[in-house]
Amino acid sequence: MPETLKEATPDTPGAVAAPVATAAVGKPRSLWSDAWHDLRRSPLFVVSAILIIFLLVMAIAPGLFTGADPRYADLAHHYLQKPKWGNFFQEDWFGYDIQGRSIYARVVYGARASITVAVVVTVLVTILGTVVGMLAGYFGGWIDTILSRVTDIFFGVPFILGAMVVLTSFEERKIWVVILALAFLGWTSIARVARGSVLTIKQADYVMAAKALGASTTRILLRHILPNAIAPVIVVATIALGGYISAEATLSFLGIGLAEPTVSWGVDISSGQEQLRNAAFVLIIPSVMVSITVLAFIMLGDAVRNALDPKLR
Repeated sequence: MPETLKEATPDTPGAVAAPVATAAVGKPRSLWSDAWHDLRRSPLFVVSAILIIFLLVMAIAPGLFTGADPRYADLAHHYLQKPKWGNFFQEDWFGYDIQGRSIYARVVYGARASITVAVVVTVLVTILGTVVGMLAGYFGGWIDTILSRVTDIFFGVPFILGAMVVLTSFEERKIWVVILALAFLGWTSIARVARGSVLTIKQADYVMAAKALGASTTRILLRHILPNAIAPVIVVATIALGGYISAEATLSFLGIGLAEPTVSWGVDISSGQEQLRNAAFVLIIPSVMVSITVLAFIMLGDAVRNALDPKLR
């Protein structure tokens, strides 16, 4: 009869030890890998990302959504014509304004100006605020004192009121004028966040080690401090982006921001206020688009904050 098979052990003569299964140790993930892992499973992020992608596509390629001209006016046939809610994605879907222009076409094309202003302003204030905050937080001393006092001065100016004062000094208020006015006053919050983050990070061991090894100030700031201090800045900038869309609409509503012939949601809200009692849809539809866009970016900012902040996990 065949011999009974026995488990081979190192003590058994002539036996070969069976390989021992070891648990695979995964590669440690970075903060950004953990954040992306959490974001993909966040319903808040998924919903906001879908909305934002839809709005960005609308802003970049409005021709995909409508073939109507947003500036074409036909008073004889379309003066304040009511919406036809059953005609999805058609020229008369949202009705016509006081000049006989398609509101749906203006909503689609208006996304470009409103989102362009918000995105460019966010990029500018993020760069400026991060630079000011990093310099103030890292060097300290008189540099921190001067930059902090300048930041406090700009922070004390009411945002909308200050933008109104700046814009009234220009005869033509084109998109780049509105962008510069908002960026001129909007960098202070990000500067404060960046400064606070740098003050904490510059005491870390890896920063001290880099200094001891003779690394230059530029290398320390760009390679060691910036990557670790940028997370709260991104959260604030994402939430602020929605606020800049609202600010542009507010300034245009007051007649100080963008103006005709620029197509934007704020311009349409401003022109629709006169018809609030007779044709409220002229005012409500672009206002709803502004609200949806602002909400989408605020939701995205909340999702990013929850993913990047270890205390909220």
